[in-house]
Amino acid sequence: MPERRSLPVLSLRDTVLFPGIATPITVGRLKTLRAVEAALRMEGEDKRIFAVAQRDAAEEPTTAGLFSIGVIARITQVQRFGSGLQLVLCCERRAAAPRYTEEVDGVIRAPVIELADLPLRPEEDSALEALSREVRERAVEYGRHRGAPEDVLKQFVGSMFGPAELVNHIAFYLDLPTPEKQALLETLSTEERMRSLALHLYRQIGIVETQEKIRTTVEEELGERQRELYLREQLRAIQKELGEEDDENVAARLEHKLQRASPPPEIFQEARRDLARLRRMGRETSPEAQVLTTWLELVSDLPWNQRTEDHVDLDRARAILDEDHHGLDDVKDRVLEFLAVRKLRVEQARGDGERSRAISRGPILLFLGPPGTGKTSIAESIARALGRKYVRVSLGGARDEADIRGHRRTYVGAMPGRILQGIKRVGSKNPVIVLDEVDKLGASFQGDPGAALLEVLDPAQNDGFVDHYLGLPFDLSEVLFICTANFRETIPAPLFDRMETALFAGYTEQEKHEIARRYLLPRQRRECGLREEQLRVTGAALGEIISGYTREAGVRQLERTLGALARKAARRIAGGESERAVVGTGDDVKELLGRARMRPERRLQHDQPGVATGMYYTQTGGDIMHVEASVMPGKGDFVLTGQLGDVMKESGRAALSYARVHAAELGVPLDRLQRRDVHIHVPAGAVPKDGPSAGLTMAVALVSALSGRPVRSDIAMTGEITLRGTVLPIGGIKEKVLGAHRAGIFEILIPADNEADLDDLPAEVRSSLEFYLVSTLDEAIALCLRLRPMRLEPPEVLPHARAS
Repeated sequence: MPERRSLPVLSLRDTVLFPGIATPITVGRLKTLRAVEAALRMEGEDKRIFAVAQRDAAEEPTTAGLFSIGVIARITQVQRFGSGLQLVLCCERRAAAPRYTEEVDGVIRAPVIELADLPLRPEEDSALEALSREVRERAVEYGRHRGAPEDVLKQFVGSMFGPAELVNHIAFYLDLPTPEKQALLETLSTEERMRSLALHLYRQIGIVETQEKIRTTVEEELGERQRELYLREQLRAIQKELGEEDDENVAARLEHKLQRASPPPEIFQEARRDLARLRRMGRETSPEAQVLTTWLELVSDLPWNQRTEDHVDLDRARAILDEDHHGLDDVKDRVLEFLAVRKLRVEQARGDGERSRAISRGPILLFLGPPGTGKTSIAESIARALGRKYVRVSLGGARDEADIRGHRRTYVGAMPGRILQGIKRVGSKNPVIVLDEVDKLGASFQGDPGAALLEVLDPAQNDGFVDHYLGLPFDLSEVLFICTANFRETIPAPLFDRMETALFAGYTEQEKHEIARRYLLPRQRRECGLREEQLRVTGAALGEIISGYTREAGVRQLERTLGALARKAARRIAGGESERAVVGTGDDVKELLGRARMRPERRLQHDQPGVATGMYYTQTGGDIMHVEASVMPGKGDFVLTGQLGDVMKESGRAALSYARVHAAELGVPLDRLQRRDVHIHVPAGAVPKDGPSAGLTMAVALVSALSGRPVRSDIAMTGEITLRGTVLPIGGIKEKVLGAHRAGIFEILIPADNEADLDDLPAEVRSSLEFYLVSTLDEAIALCLRLRPMRLEPPEVLPHARAS
């Protein structure tokens, strides 16, 4: 019985070692490094390791991916470099591993059995001697074809005394695939190994001779031509041997594709002229030929006449919109109006026999709203409702006009613009193209992509859109363009003028709750491999997640938070800690997600002088803020803090001027205005703030601080003021009111001219609030300030506090 011993396993990629070989090996993978370290730590084995080839090129070896036969090698040298090792292995004997085991530290070990060559029979001696001579001669011939000196080859081959040693050395250095080398190693009969090696040598010599024949043929045909032409002709000869198409076949194929594409006559004639030029110059003789080939490929691939038929079914469209999105009723109504007009125009055009271009003309839609409110996905639903192809072009950060119009063909690496690339990719001339983030376009010395979009989005011009790379007009009038943006202010005015806006406001907490229940939570369950009964989240827990872990107008952060919750539950279930997870209370949420990430503003618990509650709007939705005012002895200075913008500072100065002029009517003692410093502060000082809508809140807080009358803590306000005390209308009423409602305030004061904006509020929110419409600052002060002033101690400083 052969001796068995357990050795660490060194897995080799694309390398097969043979007995008698000494070779350097680079080790850098984790498991192989651990195997070498285990071998170096062994006692009594003189640093031996079992080296075996992998069946595949996996990054890390597995027990199932290793061959069973390798060699026992002794590590003679070790040198570290970087994170790896450089070894010198002396391969001693062939061995077999009946099984592999992987230990806890990742080291693969195997009990190895040495395998000796089969003994030779007397009658095999003469045949083996003849095979040895043939293999030696063929090895010398193969090395000579490879460019090695003949005397060195003969000395190398002649130094091999035994047949087994000869086969091992030649097989190791021969350029063979890993499976064929492994087969030679696994063959125990020396005669059979010698015969297999001779066949491989004949095959390799034939391949080398074929390569030399191709090179010789090309050199004879070219003679004294330039080196560049020589290389191109050599490439052509190789392509011919491989059966690839030549210049004439390329031209014929392009002409066939052009005829199938059926572009307009003037474009077809231009393409035919360039195709004739391509035939005359030859595809490989000029760099311009490659440019022409690529351009003709584009012309023949564009969908000049391929389009999808519109299937406008309003009931189906409504069902698709409701299926994909919850809420957004105003946006859905606008989309259905758009589709209804398109349906009637299609029916009218069919009766009148009009062309499709007249049918397709219509407004360019702009979906404007905060991130995560469903703008891009609504556009995808429109494409699905119409039965059209869908293309999304992200323009965020685009600063080059070539992104829209493409590069001219004269430039190296030129390509068409992203509009034509998208149309070519979907193979339809009337897709729905979403131009995402048009408010984030940039401008540079390379041009203004916003200006390039003017032609694209103008229905009166885009029927002849010319891409710089194409250089020919392409009809974009049948494309349905939909743009998305977060901010109106950063969209160029001429571009905004070409679009019709559909506003996406933030979701209410009720809408977020329903979206999470119907869409987000089931999707996160699927992505984490959980069934519905394995993860249950109650309505109370969802409410805690929405209010305590997210602050946004959309639902992206909410989905990420639910994903984190699902992953925590999946880990517990997979680890056997529990069979299911029920998240029912805020404590359950805190246990899985940790402490709440958000500290939303809440209404003050007590009325205080000098502290008024305002409302503001950002891209993440609406919220409230507590504006503080304080009066103190001084020189009459007026201080504004809180990182305020110029407009907000001017509103504060207007409020102070109004208070000084109308001090008597407002009940402000004269000593409160003489030699007193006034300080107005808006908290969250690290956040820049600006806008005129805080003017009313500043004025109420200032009058309260001067008069000592506390401000009602149960009312929030917004509005711009003038020096005459007039309250002017402002924007963002819906988002601001929703933010105040989330903060627990149920009485809202807004400018009277904003009364129409209340129609945008959800019915359940509007019915739970009481609104006060004011036209003057006097009306606002009468509603917001308590009648009895607080006693001021000391009289020089008005006490104030801020609590939330």
